[in-house]
Amino acid sequence: MIRFVIACLLAATVAGCAGSQRPQADQTEVVARSYRDPGPSTLTLYTMISTRTGSGAHTSLMISGSERVIFDPAGSFRADVVPIRNDVLYGITPNVERAYRSSHARETHYARIQTIQVTPQQAEIALQLAKQMGPVSEAFCANSTSQLLQQVPGFEQINTTFYPVKLSDQFGEFPGVVTTEYRENDDADLQAGLASNNARLNQLEAASTQ
Repeated sequence: MIRFVIACLLAATVAGCAGSQRPQADQTEVVARSYRDPGPSTLTLYTMISTRTGSGAHTSLMISGSERVIFDPAGSFRADVVPIRNDVLYGITPNVERAYRSSHARETHYARIQTIQVTPQQAEIALQLAKQMGPVSEAFCANSTSQLLQQVPGFEQINTTFYPVKLSDQFGEFPGVVTTEYRENDDADLQAGLASNNARLNQLEAASTQ
């Protein structure tokens, strides 16, 4: 286990599971940016996977219920229009969700995206758990997400794990899970992807206010 954690810490600089240290939004900004998707309540597990080795690099969970957020434990995602409190990203509009997956998908990694429809009650429990998790330490993205999921009624059989792909495999066993892959072949540098998508979101924001 010690060797595994050390390996995760080394991979964190290029993968996305790199420790929080993100600026913290105040509650006013969180409320102002809050977004509720009109569709059914869902949980969406993102698993960032190396195109070279098939190993997992990062885990995160989008929760769509009374509002739509992404629990991005020890994540690297930042955008000017996305408030962050601890490791929860708020205001996950369709444009922000596209920017999130695009930022992580690149020459060296792709995103496995697994969505399951849940009840509003299940989504609300997951949402509150995400908000209570607090900042997550480096290399604990899959660990914290698996702990969150196993507290949601109906997902108790999830086993705690440090391995993103193993969590993805467990999640995929639930009936009704829809799995897709998202790939891009752009710059391998995660920071370049983050900067590009931040600029795109800012342009969309400016256009919407004109």
